[in-house]
Amino acid sequence: MFDLFAGLTPWVIISLILALTFVLAFEFINGFHDTANAVATVIYTKAMPPHLAVVASGIFNFLGVLLGGVGVAYAIVHLLPVELLIDVDTSRGLIMVFAMLTAAIAWNLGTWYFGIPASSSHTLIGSILGVGLANAWITGIPLTEGVNWRKAIEIGMSLVFSPAAGFLLAGLFLVLLKYFAPLSKMHITPEKRREVAEKKRPPFWNRVVLIASAMGVSFVHGSNDGQKGIGLIMLVLIGIVPAKFVLDLEATPYQIKRTYDAALHLSEFYERNTHTLGEFLMLEKANSREDLPKVYRCDPTTTMATIAAVRKNLEGVRDYETLTPEKRIETRRYLLCLDDTARKVTALPGLPSREKSDLKKLHQDLVSTTEYSPFWVILAVALALGLGTMVGWKRVVLTVGEKIGKAGMTYAQGMCAQVTAVIMIGLANIYRLPVSTTHVLSSGVAGTMVANRSGLHTNTVKTIMMAWVLTLPASMLLSAGLFWAASKVLH
Repeated sequence: MFDLFAGLTPWVIISLILALTFVLAFEFINGFHDTANAVATVIYTKAMPPHLAVVASGIFNFLGVLLGGVGVAYAIVHLLPVELLIDVDTSRGLIMVFAMLTAAIAWNLGTWYFGIPASSSHTLIGSILGVGLANAWITGIPLTEGVNWRKAIEIGMSLVFSPAAGFLLAGLFLVLLKYFAPLSKMHITPEKRREVAEKKRPPFWNRVVLIASAMGVSFVHGSNDGQKGIGLIMLVLIGIVPAKFVLDLEATPYQIKRTYDAALHLSEFYERNTHTLGEFLMLEKANSREDLPKVYRCDPTTTMATIAAVRKNLEGVRDYETLTPEKRIETRRYLLCLDDTARKVTALPGLPSREKSDLKKLHQDLVSTTEYSPFWVILAVALALGLGTMVGWKRVVLTVGEKIGKAGMTYAQGMCAQVTAVIMIGLANIYRLPVSTTHVLSSGVAGTMVANRSGLHTNTVKTIMMAWVLTLPASMLLSAGLFWAASKVLH
């Protein structure tokens, strides 16, 4: 880890440490901001003592980050257009990261202070979109190209669909439980159980399910939200010390050979589908290394030339350390552009499903040494998120437990909401999509309240919905303003 400071000026070292601190602070705040939702039901129903619940949740968040991979991390990164990712220099990288994180941290702290279950995912995504649009405005790029809108729409759909599905699924689970076990003790509130049976804890099996599902929510939250921090740190490292992080310097000869072979097979794939892709890629043109523009921008019509350039750079390479820093940066640019074009090709009409499947497999090999994260990055994010989980939980627990519905939450409602959250967030992790733990769980609780005919607290629901609607534009405007102001000052 510490060799990343070698050869850097004192100013760059200070900036790098400050940027990394900001990212870890965001994850720490994310821990106590979002994970209160993961333990809200288990604390409210007295299934676990509060401090034991948050410590256990912190541990499962930690494990979720360690074992979650980096798919969601790079889904977040690819919200930015590929041109911004390949042309980031040290000063622009610093401005970009600090604008995003300052906006995200400010909004998260504000909503946490007022006990509003707002979404850290919405906040971060809005901040990234704001930076992309501000960069386009400053550099004269059309706003339609300032953000990877295809990826933004895909993520936006997941953020909209997941709470709606959570509402319906949790409500359905409760209806089924009431149908098959209408007289079960799980359908009473903790207060009612204390009055009738003079017991503080839920019935044994209800307690087991509540605890297991709460830890499940914590694990999938760590896996999904922790990866957002990993993606941010990789943006920091690539922007400030690109020579050491644009490619995975620990990649094995086998992994490098897979990347080289993927470029070769990608060329064969495009030639095989000339009838469908010929016009889009201009395959009839005699592309060569000289066809690449001097000021490099991604262009599908230079795809074959880019493939040739990648193969030339990686010919006989067994260790990325043997490449010069300039060659590493150049190779990453080529790989990112091939990846960007492959994503566009996948969305084109007329390409058979089998061919699209083959292209996705080639894509995985092509980016295996650019979409990565060092273990120390994953560990640092895991620690920040896990420790953040253990503080600041009380405000949101009260909102989730008592203020969403007009009646208190029953044990069955808590179980249904948490099991639903585990399913929805777990599926999002599989499909590499960021979702909001806050909104999935809160909507699940609301769904059970409706299914239980308890009614909803209109003011609380309005507040949550207002936060849901305002978070994205507010964080976009804030990060865009910060990016614009900092760019004007430093340039």
